[in-house]
Amino acid sequence: MTGRGGGRFLDTRPLRGSRAFRDLWIGTSVSQLGGQMANVAVLAQVWDLTGSPLGTGAIGIATALPMLLFGLLGGTLADAVDRRAVVRATTAGQLLASAGLCAQAAAGNRNVVVLLALVAVGTGCGALGAPARRTLPVRLLPGDQVAAGLALANVSFQAAMLAGPALAGLVIAGWGFPAAYAAQAAATAVSVLTVLRLPAMRPEGATASSSSSSSSSGSSGHRPRRGGWRFVLRRPTLWGSMATDLSATLLAMPVALFPLVNEVRFGGNPQTLGLFLSAVAVGGITAGLLSGTVTRRRRGGLVQLSAAAVWGLALTGFGLAGPLWLALGCLAAAGAADTVAVITRSALVQLETPDAYRGRVSSVEHVIGVAGPELGNFRGGLLASATSAPFALVLGGLTAALAVAAVSAANAPLRAYRTPQPAPVSPPLPPTGPTGPTGPPP
Repeated sequence: MTGRGGGRFLDTRPLRGSRAFRDLWIGTSVSQLGGQMANVAVLAQVWDLTGSPLGTGAIGIATALPMLLFGLLGGTLADAVDRRAVVRATTAGQLLASAGLCAQAAAGNRNVVVLLALVAVGTGCGALGAPARRTLPVRLLPGDQVAAGLALANVSFQAAMLAGPALAGLVIAGWGFPAAYAAQAAATAVSVLTVLRLPAMRPEGATASSSSSSSSSGSSGHRPRRGGWRFVLRRPTLWGSMATDLSATLLAMPVALFPLVNEVRFGGNPQTLGLFLSAVAVGGITAGLLSGTVTRRRRGGLVQLSAAAVWGLALTGFGLAGPLWLALGCLAAAGAADTVAVITRSALVQLETPDAYRGRVSSVEHVIGVAGPELGNFRGGLLASATSAPFALVLGGLTAALAVAAVSAANAPLRAYRTPQPAPVSPPLPPTGPTGPTGPPP
């Protein structure tokens, strides 16, 4: 845990001090664990139905399109209505989609389109509610605990990535796909129960914006509907940071290739498939637990660029690795680099964006951060179907590293970016007296 001056480990004050945040964190953590189990189940079931990397790559399209369609809409919605209501409704939608996945598997569905359609519905509900969810910690925690809350959320996500895939491999091997989807549905039900306990959270200033919009055509009430992309493109640090993330994920995302690599090199054991995803999480959670070593560095842009390049090179190593231990080691290195890149990018985006634009810019960041990997999975599956999985991994990793180097060369403000130092707090002035700052001499 961190002390007053800040340390290398996690600060758990948000969990101890806010019941509402604790409820949200528990529900989200459990839901993420179920979601990771379902990801492995979908990947394995699509591979079972199609036997093609193009089929597993299509999962990327089924998730990226809803992200693009509903992600930005969710940002506007979060600035217009009670955010608790948005999170409740969209989480309930995810629960219904989870139940549908369980039902299709139990019924012995052999139609991959039905499976992908249910994946798209669940993803669309999640994308619609994601911007509202991202605003909740700021409203539930004191200002000096917000960063600690976000760090806790990152660690729970990494823990879910670590445990979920390995657990999914065991469940699928023992009880089949319906059990894995049932676990996701149960986890999502827990999340629904926890968000029911949250307080109402209408956007701050919503009433003022509403009255302003009714009195003039160019009101601030319309501002949340536009401006995010335009603002990002006008700030070199913002577009450079997001281009770095997009380069890494679009060109080198490896998940769609895991079933093929597992089949060709490791006998197709579902437990090994789960280990691939868990290895990524091992590196990620290690980097998250030691995140203080990164967050104290002021050269955030350079740290992100370096981490994104390491991600590409580590995945190149995974494509070339023969022994299982080496493959898992490369994936762990990639997971650590990804976590460092995500932490530094998120901090840079928030610090470089004025508060009036943070909602819209956060929606843009969310769409790029989630849709980019899914489109990258589709790209990887398409390339592997025409060549081979090792070739697609090596080419993707090297291309990603080169693209990150190109962004670095073209964007000097991002390379030179330094986290702003907090303004020094001046001591209060002594009271003024008639003959000087401290009154008359004794």
